[in-house]
Amino acid sequence: MSTKKKMFLSAAGAGGGGPTDVDDVFSTYLYDGTGSNLTITNGIDLSGEGGLVWFKQRNATRDHGLFDTARGQGKYLVANDINVEATTTTMLTAFNSKGFTLGGGGAIVNNGSGTYVSWTFRKAKKFFDVVTWTGNGVNGRTISHNLGSTPGMILVKSTSGSDGWITYHRGMDASSPQNYAMFMNLTGGRTTETYWNNTAPTSTGFTVSNNVKLNGGSGQTYVAYLFAHNDGDGEFGPDGDQDIIKCGSYTGNSADARTIDLGFEASWILVKRQDGATDWWIVDDMRGLFARQQTGRYLEANTANSDANQGKFWADSQGFAVDAGDYNTGGENYIYMAIRRGSLNIPENATDVFDVDQYTGGQAVNTKFNSAGFPADMLIHLHKIDNVENNLATKLLDKLLVPNSTAAAANTDYASWENNNGWVTGESTAGNTWRLASGANNHIVYAWKRAPSYFDVVSYIGTGSNRTVTHNLGVAPEMMWIKALISGGYDWMVYHKDVPSPNSKMLKLNETGVGIDRTALLNNTAPAATQFTVGTDVLTNNNTTRYIAYLFATAPGVSKVGSYTGTGSDQNIDCGFSSGARFVLIKNASASDNWPIFDSTRGIVAGNDFHLSLNNPHNEANNADYIDPHSSGFAVVGNDIMVNASGNTYIFYAIA
Repeated sequence: MSTKKKMFLSAAGAGGGGPTDVDDVFSTYLYDGTGSNLTITNGIDLSGEGGLVWFKQRNATRDHGLFDTARGQGKYLVANDINVEATTTTMLTAFNSKGFTLGGGGAIVNNGSGTYVSWTFRKAKKFFDVVTWTGNGVNGRTISHNLGSTPGMILVKSTSGSDGWITYHRGMDASSPQNYAMFMNLTGGRTTETYWNNTAPTSTGFTVSNNVKLNGGSGQTYVAYLFAHNDGDGEFGPDGDQDIIKCGSYTGNSADARTIDLGFEASWILVKRQDGATDWWIVDDMRGLFARQQTGRYLEANTANSDANQGKFWADSQGFAVDAGDYNTGGENYIYMAIRRGSLNIPENATDVFDVDQYTGGQAVNTKFNSAGFPADMLIHLHKIDNVENNLATKLLDKLLVPNSTAAAANTDYASWENNNGWVTGESTAGNTWRLASGANNHIVYAWKRAPSYFDVVSYIGTGSNRTVTHNLGVAPEMMWIKALISGGYDWMVYHKDVPSPNSKMLKLNETGVGIDRTALLNNTAPAATQFTVGTDVLTNNNTTRYIAYLFATAPGVSKVGSYTGTGSDQNIDCGFSSGARFVLIKNASASDNWPIFDSTRGIVAGNDFHLSLNNPHNEANNADYIDPHSSGFAVVGNDIMVNASGNTYIFYAIA
């Protein structure tokens, strides 16, 4: 991006215009209540830009609490009721430049035994705005806003009266949605009462009638939350041309796994039937928006109910999917608001997207590992002793896989993803390999965060015929791991750009061999920036079989997917790093050998190096000097076949 464009986007973000990233304007943040002062750092500038924080206790029947900067930190509304605005000095006590601070005096936001979710919406053009006004009883009054685009959804609440949450949504009618309204605190469908004076909202204002719920006289006060609808006109991401929020509609067709195409993967969804009665469901990727057949969680905006399991809404690389049932019944009509998952920017610092955590076994149930500082999307867990199988867990999948085996994916609670700063040990106590081997530092976990040009994960169902699979890596994958989730000898297939004839020849992550030459694996087609191709081979595309694919790429200064030719003598491998590699995975592509992993936590040193192998659950080895530190990447040493035999081709994946 040009310096001029960067300066423009920075100034726009600071002045209320289009920000550069989803992470600048929206956050789903989970936390445990303390009953005392607590600061939540979610990266959202509320003190400078303004916005809304929406709270819900997850483990108890408790009202939703909504606090916004327009009314001030000491005032809140309840989403699931008609209550007037309440005043407090002990709940949300400060809007900060990177989040907010809570006091200890309110169970709605900070009960000492509570688990909570907070959704933060920052004011920004083409995303979100908050406006307040005092009623004057004038029919057809225009309320100005600074959304910078025509609102896709508007929530209005009288702060001084016991009236419901009147909702406008562009999907309530194909031609005249302004002639209808719903109430977010109720289950009912749309009504034709003329709350909006039958006048469509514009990019600068929306119209209200003289109904007491929106514009009564006698000094009554109101607040409105306005959500944008991007339709190819969003101003987000490094080039200021990406969409991050959609307010749309769909008609049910009673088909399972029906995909709602947004043009991006959703991280947060609000959905409601508009021509009949349903609750207002909220699902998000921090509480569980998984690939199909996994159990996520939902809350209801119109009730005080606690978190509950849901098996209706699923993640999809281009939107979200919904099964037949309450929110996909044939002929019924639904509205939704959806927000994009993840950052749009290429990471510049490896510590923002990768972490190594060495720890002692015997951890307690639900132990939080916060060292990553980001919500983990993938974990590789290796045991240093006892020859215990390696584990790989993925947030999107919420199942456990074994990299050294063809075993099917296992339903498991070994790990939980409900941690904005890392991961959590699961709830199982018997045979839980995340906590076995209780000696000091006998476990090591590598954590990845999905990010453009670095790492992505996508799940797909095979068709048995040539097809493409859409992904969100943003560049052509340079390495891919593909695994069927069923039993029956389905190997881990590895594409790497530097393997000879890579589009037809793939290695096996679970074996030592040099790979198999089968053109039907990827249909002899190189992966692209938005999709990869699979052929008719059962290892990558068996009909009705679900697969998981892990996609890796070179992010300058952060990660490197590459290769080198062994020399039999010491040589430096330049990855473009400035302070050396923290993680290195190597495979001899010319001869049968292991997939060793080296990391700087256990020691990439000028001497014998500790290593473990993805394909082999052996005890940690420290019997030779294979790899040395080097500022631009790493160095390989000597003439060992595993890392540097003369004339052999080696592929590698390194992280700074």
